[in-house]
Amino acid sequence: MTALRWGLIGASTIAAEHMIGAFRANGGEVVAVMSANAGRAADYAKQHGVARATTSLAEIVESPDVDAVYISTTNELHRDQVFSAAAAGKHVLCEKPLALTLADARAMVAECRARGVVMGTNHHLRNAATHRAMREAIKAGRIGKPLFARVFHAVFLPPHLQGWRIDRADAGGGVILDITVHDADTLRFVLDDEPRSVVAMSARGGMGQGVEDGVMGVVRFESGLLAQFHDAFTTKFAGTGFEVHGDRGSLIGTDCMTQAPRGEIALRTEAGEERLVIDHENLYVRSARLFQDAVAGRGAPAATGEDGVKSLSVALSAAAAARSGAEAPIDLTI
Repeated sequence: MTALRWGLIGASTIAAEHMIGAFRANGGEVVAVMSANAGRAADYAKQHGVARATTSLAEIVESPDVDAVYISTTNELHRDQVFSAAAAGKHVLCEKPLALTLADARAMVAECRARGVVMGTNHHLRNAATHRAMREAIKAGRIGKPLFARVFHAVFLPPHLQGWRIDRADAGGGVILDITVHDADTLRFVLDDEPRSVVAMSARGGMGQGVEDGVMGVVRFESGLLAQFHDAFTTKFAGTGFEVHGDRGSLIGTDCMTQAPRGEIALRTEAGEERLVIDHENLYVRSARLFQDAVAGRGAPAATGEDGVKSLSVALSAAAAARSGAEAPIDLTI
């Protein structure tokens, strides 16, 4: 098998804006879409050239012409949908966060493993050429021993994406489970290090209704490195960035915590400043390609189910730390 035939579980904006095109760019076909709303499913299928629309999860996962499913429903629904897909032998690419609890996320990973299906988490940022260049520079020793990192991921959440993200805690709304979870995965990937504990303070700047819309915190990594993060839904002009500072140099990433294939990386050392060569590629096309390769037995998804569990653990611990005011441990048990 090379190209995959996909079923969409969730008629989502991210599927429309990024994933349908990414699947097709890899030769894949999107054969069906499911939504709880029949009218939305039908309109979505027509708009995006998808052959079938349904409100039935069973119809999607039991269809013989579906090889894999992409799950982009609200977060509280992921667990049962992953279980249904895995039981039907379908490979699973699931949006982040995988679930609302570590127990559910671990169970999802275990179920896919037991059923022999590939599971990936759609953490797009580790597919960015900027972050891959930073990871390679660190591994090559170009900044010496990494000591500190900073992530700037405070953005403005546009009205068409607000909805449940700003008012449904029961669905995993709030900036921590929506954005901090991405920071966690990107930090783990770039640093090739594991987080151990976190402190955080959250804020409500006027967008969140019952959930936090801003957060700052610091993660302590196994190596001793400290990583600062700043995430928000409410800042229109902040810009994004990712920095890693070592004892012999610094990597300064600008405009790189984004869905678009853009951004620059500067390497600063005693020799001066150098711009790393960045070969940009569509993040979602790369994610879909690596997932497809994994199904064919060639490597692993860009972010595995296990990666999804670990990023969720960081986010849940950050939320706990913000509530308690104390440093919270991070449980990376799979």
